[in-house]
Amino acid sequence: MQHEQLPETIIGCAMRVHSTLGPGFLESVYQKSLAHELRKAGLGVECGKPIQVHYDEVLVGSFSADMLVENLVMLENKAVLALTTMHEVQLVNYLTATGIELGLLLNFGGGKLQFKRKHRTYRPRPRTNLGQD
Repeated sequence: MQHEQLPETIIGCAMRVHSTLGPGFLESVYQKSLAHELRKAGLGVECGKPIQVHYDEVLVGSFSADMLVENLVMLENKAVLALTTMHEVQLVNYLTATGIELGLLLNFGGGKLQFKRKHRTYRPRPRTNLGQD
């Protein structure tokens, strides 16, 4: 699978999980279901990826990220009514700590799947010309 197609494949699997289960379950239910869908799609998935945070070459913390797909895309799963800026910041911090470039924030808690793509390094949004010359 091409790297460019990976996020779309992940989102498609997440949509299948959400359309089948709907909202209302714990994050762990969605995570296990998504891991199953991703593996069915032939993707490598690591759940509970251990991450260490260093400051000035000293280990200052450790935590587990929800999922890592193909060692390329970090997933942070939520089951809340709506995503907040703090959820986005959390994912970007995980990306920074690991050096992984791309992350997807997935929320299974609403009436439809909510997702946001986040990058470790800043990427300006493409500008559109809205009829202005």
